[in-house]
Amino acid sequence: MKTIAKLWLLVLLSTQLWGQSTTTPARTFLFVHGGWGGGWEYKKIDSILTAKGDIVYRPTMTGLGERVHLANPDINLTTHVNDIVNVIKFEDLHNVILVGHSYGGMVISGVAEQVPDRISKMVYLDAFVPNDGESLFAARGENESTAMTKPFTKDGFVAYFFGPVSATPPSDVPHPLKTFTEPLSVKNPVVKKIPTFYILMAPNGDVSKAGFAPFAERAKQRGWKIVQLNGDHYPMRNNPIELINTLEKCK
Repeated sequence: MKTIAKLWLLVLLSTQLWGQSTTTPARTFLFVHGGWGGGWEYKKIDSILTAKGDIVYRPTMTGLGERVHLANPDINLTTHVNDIVNVIKFEDLHNVILVGHSYGGMVISGVAEQVPDRISKMVYLDAFVPNDGESLFAARGENESTAMTKPFTKDGFVAYFFGPVSATPPSDVPHPLKTFTEPLSVKNPVVKKIPTFYILMAPNGDVSKAGFAPFAERAKQRGWKIVQLNGDHYPMRNNPIELINTLEKCK
């Protein structure tokens, strides 16, 4: 009986010590991909962060990635904002670290308008930072008739124009045009209370070649912390470890 009592005591002590563990609490990351892409871009990021004990969501927005079969020209920015808002609501997420890449900056701006209380931190990754009432094209200083994407637009979609696309998935796919032309309302004062960061990608460390530098400047004017990461526009694809290290600096 004494032996059994000692065993139970050891179990109890072990349980108490486990409960007092000093390990970092799991964080919840929600990655919002950019134009033409999909959640598949964050597969490596997901694996690395999950192995560290974090929780990762990397949804693909309607009509893109593995959801390309749902593509139609009526998909707009509101559609994609609702995609992400509903992930947060239906998964009952709180204290979310919301990361938006490129076009995803438009999306997370719209998401924050609706559920600011669910977000603990926002990170714009080489992303668009819209002012109130701007579409993506307007944020770029363009309109529909002068937009750089016009030669690549057909039947309500914009073909990927940054280089060759893989013939087999995973790959970039045509992007719904209306997501670039719909203006976004950003007026919720609560959003300003969310700690927000901007990661600027600098090719070969040369900020003069950083295509999103104007949006990093907008971020700076809003009082956000700017973090520079050397490399091209797609660190989640080409340099996931460095991207994770850079995300750790956003605090």
